[in-house]
Amino acid sequence: MAEQDQPLLRVRGLKTQFAVREGTVRAVDGVDLTIRPGETLCVVGESGCGKSITGRSIMQLVDEPGRITAGEIWFRTRSGVNLGPAPGSGLRRAWRRNERRPERSLSLSKGKGDDPQGPSTGSGHEAIDLAPLPTGGPAMRAIRGKEISMIFQEPMASLSPVHTIGRQLTEMIMLHERLSAAEAKDRAIDALRRVGLPSPEKRFDAYSFELSGGMRQRAMIAMAIVCEPQLLIADEPTTALDVTTQRQILDLLRRMQDELGMAMMFITHDLGVVAEIADRVAVMYLGMVIEECDVHQLFASPRHPYTRALLASIPDLEATDRQRLSTIRGTVPHPLNRPDGCPFVTRCDHAIDDCSAALPSMIDGAAGARPRGVRCVHYPDAAAVDDGIGRDLDPAPHAEVAS
Repeated sequence: MAEQDQPLLRVRGLKTQFAVREGTVRAVDGVDLTIRPGETLCVVGESGCGKSITGRSIMQLVDEPGRITAGEIWFRTRSGVNLGPAPGSGLRRAWRRNERRPERSLSLSKGKGDDPQGPSTGSGHEAIDLAPLPTGGPAMRAIRGKEISMIFQEPMASLSPVHTIGRQLTEMIMLHERLSAAEAKDRAIDALRRVGLPSPEKRFDAYSFELSGGMRQRAMIAMAIVCEPQLLIADEPTTALDVTTQRQILDLLRRMQDELGMAMMFITHDLGVVAEIADRVAVMYLGMVIEECDVHQLFASPRHPYTRALLASIPDLEATDRQRLSTIRGTVPHPLNRPDGCPFVTRCDHAIDDCSAALPSMIDGAAGARPRGVRCVHYPDAAAVDDGIGRDLDPAPHAEVAS
């Protein structure tokens, strides 16, 4: 299999929970995701569906009292990269565990749905399971920023107000690269220039509160890409920005992705953004992925009733007659009072008795190199997923997607 076709990130059965006084919140409840080199996977869903916690779990940045309780986060590091500062570091021990236990080494040549087993051959690449690594240990510190970076929705809360932009950038560079202070400064200024920040030498000495919202987001992007990571996780990076600045930031992210050849996990609730930048889409609801497919498939022939409802709620700007906007009835269930069976059953217009009987499995289609998947009782087998012939379902709505 070609290097480009091998998974860069493969998440399997990821569960992240928050223990609170009233009970346990299952914020991420068995998520499976796969991202390949250079690919953009958009994770979309309503507020509270678990998409941001999924991204933070991959980065091992879940705040207390949250913790990863189950699952695997396999990540393929670059060949020859320094994965730990010393032979006794946590990541080195993780490598040795993988070598002793072949079932913990993921063959990256396997397709979707295959079990992660057996050491890979040929390219010599193996993946490391990030889930069991200590959050603040040397292993994750070696990976964060260098191999995987993350940008957040509100940069003002992510940038230190008491340190200059340049100080924060050079600290990131010197953590991962063997450079002098002068070399790190030159590289930081170059990163600010690459992201289009005006007068980068001046902004190097500026504080975050001295910059506009768009400039702060550019500074965050510079910090995220300065060490040229393989994967960038973007958590709703345009939500707090005006429309013009949103467009500029999206264009910047795509340009950086093309220049660096990095993959991107883009977390959003905006289907317009999804149509513009996504290669594949994972739709989340109540901590679960309920549909995953190619972006063109999502807009042309959505399968899951929740995905259909999301698309139907998009206003038709070309409509000539006055129509009532479509909405999804009800509200997202309280995380401590989840329904039995399908998580969408309380709001679904197509719910049947089987929907409440048990949680539907994710059914993968059989067509294409990367089959689509749907978690819905109306699609009981691969043929139904591929053909879109769901039981008791009306024809799917159709929407156009940017080419």
